[in-house]
Amino acid sequence: MAIDLSNVGKIKPADEAWAASWAKEIADIRGDVSYEESSKRLRKLIETGLLRFTDIRDNPERFFLAHRLLSKKSPHLGPGFFIRFTVQYNLFAGSVVALGGPEQLAALEEIQSKGQLGCFGLTEKLAGVQSGAVAMTKATWDEAEQVFVLQSGEDAADKNWISQGCTADKCVVVADLLVAGRSHGPHAFLMDFRRNEQLVNGVVIGDMGRKTVGNDLDNAWIKFENVRLPKDNLLNRYADVIDGKYVQKQEGIRTMEMIGQRLFSGRVAVAQAALMFGKELYAMTKSYSDSKACYAPGGDLKLSDIAHIKALYARADPQFALMDRFLEVCEVRLNECLRAGTIPPLELQEAIAVAKVRGVETSIALCFALKQEVGSYALMEGAGFEQSDFLQCCKFAEGDSRILMQKMARDRMRTAQKEGGAGDASGEEARLCKELGDAMAKGGKTAWDDNFDKVFNLADVLMDRTMQKWVPSSSL
Repeated sequence: MAIDLSNVGKIKPADEAWAASWAKEIADIRGDVSYEESSKRLRKLIETGLLRFTDIRDNPERFFLAHRLLSKKSPHLGPGFFIRFTVQYNLFAGSVVALGGPEQLAALEEIQSKGQLGCFGLTEKLAGVQSGAVAMTKATWDEAEQVFVLQSGEDAADKNWISQGCTADKCVVVADLLVAGRSHGPHAFLMDFRRNEQLVNGVVIGDMGRKTVGNDLDNAWIKFENVRLPKDNLLNRYADVIDGKYVQKQEGIRTMEMIGQRLFSGRVAVAQAALMFGKELYAMTKSYSDSKACYAPGGDLKLSDIAHIKALYARADPQFALMDRFLEVCEVRLNECLRAGTIPPLELQEAIAVAKVRGVETSIALCFALKQEVGSYALMEGAGFEQSDFLQCCKFAEGDSRILMQKMARDRMRTAQKEGGAGDASGEEARLCKELGDAMAKGGKTAWDDNFDKVFNLADVLMDRTMQKWVPSSSL
């Protein structure tokens, strides 16, 4: 697979001036405020129009650049405002851009001009991203009333951990669409969530409670009790209900696949944010350790010169550089799909999953190692380590690392079973495929769980192979 790396990592001249304006605009954002104050700050940012909701399609480079510049502040702010921001621009607005018809796109422009906030109602207590984007919430078409009836049903279908759910004006809610008694799977609806600052009839919410970090972000559980949604609430670019019947407008494109697009852009943005947090934390800590004097026989030395700390800095730099390069390549390829409105090819989907896992896990490992070596400095407020649960948020957002790794291994095992072996895989990959295959043949239903170590080892080997394929060592 040949990948053009010539433009990777380069910022267009027009975006250099824009980046300066954006950095100035977000300079006063704070993390030590209530979620009400934080939501007001995002409304102000939206109203500036510096970043358009449609930039995820029309200027995706700027979309990702905005995320990176904001995440650079994460060791000072924590995860709250970054999550609020990416929910607004990627999950909420990005879903409308990808799935909305002309009238809904026009409504999105009005939402931006008014500085209105949106939330994204996908994840449920027992369904959501981790289960393959399943939705237990039902949206049943009522032909007589010409409305969709939105119903959570059992408590297990309550929407869970919905960021910005306590302050949002609008909601893109994902529900199983039923027409004439038949389920058509998850579909997205753009609905009014509040009118005149009051929840619409039938919407019940509650606060998820205090968190270790990010309490400037509201997280809500949401229940829908027979909420009536007008017909034009269905995001209908690819599917609609016409004359009482479900109609798929474009053959071969399922609505859920386009909802899933937000996972791909989200995974890239989250992985880049995790790396930005790690790099910024290292820069802040090194600035301190470069000036911190330590006693040594024969004269003082600086903390940065102590052998094991010096070695850690030296080891971290190439790891961050490799992950940056890999994510840049993934972003370039994904941007082509975002502009064209197409689903990323399977090889890109797999690479983005690798980038998500490795980007986050690299930062977690390096930041934890750094914390162990700098003594009481890591305990000080303002050092950045107190915001390290930013990385915990990154780990489970848009697909938990362990879930993605299990999917990688599962897909590889299915291919191996079809081929009757591991094909031309490397020795380690072939060995793990065989051992897992033998264990599953003998062990029955629990074999996969019983051999979880081999599952994750296989995923690690696959991720190594993917990264080397996409970013060969010679290109660094």
